[in-house]
Amino acid sequence: MAQHNELGKKGEQLAVDFLIENSYDIVERNYRFDKAEVDIIAQKGDILAIVEVKTRSSLEFGNPQDFVKPKQIKNLVKAVDEYVTENDLDVEVRFDIIAIVKENKAYKIEHLENAFYHF
Repeated sequence: MAQHNELGKKGEQLAVDFLIENSYDIVERNYRFDKAEVDIIAQKGDILAIVEVKTRSSLEFGNPQDFVKPKQIKNLVKAVDEYVTENDLDVEVRFDIIAIVKENKAYKIEHLENAFYHF
């Protein structure tokens, strides 16, 4: 597996662990619909958190959250709309980003709630 793929998988697991530690229930991982993949769907109370995980080995090219592009957001919104409809959910949906940066052997995790779209 390519090194960036391994870093991405590690980042997703760190994000799941972070969410669990912060009282979220993990509902789905890597939910796919059409052209989108939702990294994590988590629930805390009546909020369904749609979490995009971005992991970087450095800040040399920018913050991890800067790599979530408008087309990806559009695809995520479409996928989540389908997910909520197919599961007949009555919850508030919130889109979050968990930005992770590897610093030497440690990882810095930042949870950005309502990061790019709210409905």
